[in-house]
Amino acid sequence: MNDLLVLTKVRLNTLVVFTTAAGFYMGARGPIDWLQMTMVCFGTALVAGGSAAFNQIQERDVDALMDRTKNRPMPQARVTVARARTVAYGTSIAGLALLLYFSNALAAGIALATSVLYVVIYTPLKLKSSLATVVGAVPGALPPMIGWAASRGSVELVSWTLFVIMFLWQLPHFLAIAWMYRDDYAKASMPILTVLDKDGAMTGRQAVVYAAALVPFSVAPMLFGMAGRGYGIGALVLGVMLVAVATGFAFQRTRSNARMLFLASITYLPLLLILMAVSRR
Repeated sequence: MNDLLVLTKVRLNTLVVFTTAAGFYMGARGPIDWLQMTMVCFGTALVAGGSAAFNQIQERDVDALMDRTKNRPMPQARVTVARARTVAYGTSIAGLALLLYFSNALAAGIALATSVLYVVIYTPLKLKSSLATVVGAVPGALPPMIGWAASRGSVELVSWTLFVIMFLWQLPHFLAIAWMYRDDYAKASMPILTVLDKDGAMTGRQAVVYAAALVPFSVAPMLFGMAGRGYGIGALVLGVMLVAVATGFAFQRTRSNARMLFLASITYLPLLLILMAVSRR
C-alpha cells in the first residue's frame, strides 16, 4: 500500500486536489454542490496519480541514480513495470470517467490534456532541456481550470487568472527545490537550470522575476470582480513577502535560503487561495 501511495504521489497530489477545489469554488454560480465538488477533486486526483505513475515508469532508471528518489518502488524493483502500467492506466481512466459522470466533457478534456502534457512532453524533456521547468508548469497550472470548467461548464477569460497564478507560483517554488537537490539532478545528468548555472546567479534572478510577476497577477481576481478588496490587499502583502524571500535567496544562494523560499512558497499558495475563497463575489 505504501508503494502504491508513492507510485501515485498521493502526498504531492494533495496540492492538485486543493487547487482543483479552489477553481470549482470560484467558478460556481450560486450554492456549492459539495458532492460534485468532492467527486471532481477525487477524479482529478486519480488522473494526477496515474500521470505520476507513468512518470515514474519513464524515469525509473534516472530515479535510481538520485538519493532523493532511489528508494522509490520501481528503482528498488518492488513494483514491476507491468503492474505500474496497470495502476497508471487504471487510475487515469477511472479519474476521467468520474469527471465525465459528475461534471462534463470540458473538465475531463482539460484533465486529459494535463496528463498528456505531463507524461508525453514534460517528462521526456527533463533529460533534454532546462526549458522543461517552464513547460512542466503548464500542466501544474491546469487543475484550477478543471475545477472551474466542472462547476461552470465553460472557461472564461477571468478563469485564466487562476492558471497564470499557478503557473508563475510554481517557478520560484521549483527553483528552490532544484537548488536544494542540484547535486542529485547532476548525478542523473538532468540539464535543469540549477545544474547548468554553477554559481546560481541566474537561478536567483529568475526566482525574483517570477515571484515579482506573480504580484500583479495575484491581485487580478479582485480587478476582475472575482474577489473583494480584502483579498486584493492580502494578495499584495503575500506577494511582497514572497518577493522578499526570493530576493534573499538571490543574494545568498545557500541551501538554507533555498529551503526558506520553498517554505515561503508552500505557505503563500494556500493562504492566497483561502483569502480568495473567503472574499469570493
